[in-house]
Amino acid sequence: MGVVFPQHELHDAAAIRDYAQAAEALGFEYLLNYDHVIGSVSTGADPKRFENGRVVGRYGPQHPFHEPFALLAFLAGITRSIELATAVLILPQRQTALVAKQAAEVDVLSGGRFRLGVGIGWNAAEYAALGIPWEQRAARLEEQIYLLRELWTRPVVIFRGRFHSIVDAGINPLPLRRPIPIWLGGMADAMIERVGRLADGWFPRFPSLDPMSPIGRWREDDPAQLIDRARRSAQQAGRDFSRIGIEGFVSHAGETPERWAQRVAAYRAIGATHISFNTLWVGLQRADQHITALRRFREVV
Repeated sequence: MGVVFPQHELHDAAAIRDYAQAAEALGFEYLLNYDHVIGSVSTGADPKRFENGRVVGRYGPQHPFHEPFALLAFLAGITRSIELATAVLILPQRQTALVAKQAAEVDVLSGGRFRLGVGIGWNAAEYAALGIPWEQRAARLEEQIYLLRELWTRPVVIFRGRFHSIVDAGINPLPLRRPIPIWLGGMADAMIERVGRLADGWFPRFPSLDPMSPIGRWREDDPAQLIDRARRSAQQAGRDFSRIGIEGFVSHAGETPERWAQRVAAYRAIGATHISFNTLWVGLQRADQHITALRRFREVV
């Protein structure tokens, strides 16, 4: 069981500390953190993400997003056992060798407690601000995954790809987890295929199981069918699908504790290996309110 860090509501170091330490004390095993570098007034969103006239998952300059590696390094120093993960880092808009270095550093400082969740994002405005071509994001992501694993497992790397060239160089220190697990987030057909072929785990968002899902209604929502697609992709790649993790998301979202327990059971029935509880963006403003919600969840799950 894990938690989704409520970064829109928790801004100062004391509140962040109180929340993370309480989550750990309550027995949650990992903490997930979202990523956006900037918020744009004009989202540049895929039009399929519009639902009832609004952009599903829209964010702007008014929405706080803590920088993931800085936040997780801070959390590494004030916690002892809880795993720290991005869910997800928008990898293609970042420089790969720097991500390898930052991720390795968090893993070292946390004693091997870091997991890297990545995705391609959906906001062209953010890519433009960071100087990365939007149309290259999928191809760039795949090459980045291969390069990250090389940089995390070899002291000296030789890598020549479409977007990267590294000759006789490496990062130091290397992470304690070699390689750091890479999970993929996304629901597009191409991403589901990548999950089976490349990922250590998957962050799907099934609207029928998660009322806070940003996917909207443009994605077919038969969880068993979508999981089977990922399974077939793994089989075609000669991989054991049972070794690929699947995350389920249960949202506070004004629901009752009994409903939370039902959603957990539904996720387990479709094969979820991880389940996280989300109190982000549901009207809770203070750390103590989020902690109370976590405590109520643990009482029923």
